Amino acid sequence: MKTMNQQLAETIRAYHQKGWSPATSTNYSFRTEADAKTIFVSRSGIDKSQFQPEDFMCVDFEGNPTAEFEGIKPSAETLIHCVLYDLFPDTQVILHSHSVYSVVMSQKFEDEITFEGYEIQKGFAGQTTHENKISIPILPNTQDMQEFATWMRASKDRFGNHCFVIRNHGTYAWGKNLFEAKRHLETLEYLLEVRHGSIQ
Repeated sequence: MKTMNQQLAETIRAYHQKGWSPATSTNYSFRTEADAKTIFVSRSGIDKSQFQPEDFMCVDFEGNPTAEFEGIKPSAETLIHCVLYDLFPDTQVILHSHSVYSVVMSQKFEDEITFEGYEIQKGFAGQTTHENKISIPILPNTQDMQEFATWMRASKDRFGNHCFVIRNHGTYAWGKNLFEAKRHLETLEYLLEVRHGSIQ
């Protein structure tokens, strides 16, 4: 059976092929148990087409490398992962995308993107019918991760579908395992693409 870092490395390479993780962009993480106080996050500057299981490093909940990884640089957005694990303790995997549709659609709406009537909405945990109107929050983009962490904490109640969009940047999605995290990210990406087509 493949380990989590092997499975997630395969997912990262697959997402590169989709165009969701171009060049060295995007970041991913997992933890081995829901209550673990350390996180395995993708290292900075790794070509996602070549990403390997050993390209994860371990950090604490402040985003600082643990002793065995001292001197290795984690993703610049590691704090986003730390905050999500803190806000949603059942989370074990976090995925990120720099897809074209997430960037384009973030330019067309103010603070949220709504979807209604799409069968695949049921891909989000807790959604049982396509008839619901659901909202995915759009957060501003910033290089100041402390500021972004504050925005995330203030937006917790808006994260009911286990994902959000960052304007002109991409998407984040999470789940209690890799299967669920992938389902959430892929559901969102599909909806963004379909909705983009519907407003052309």
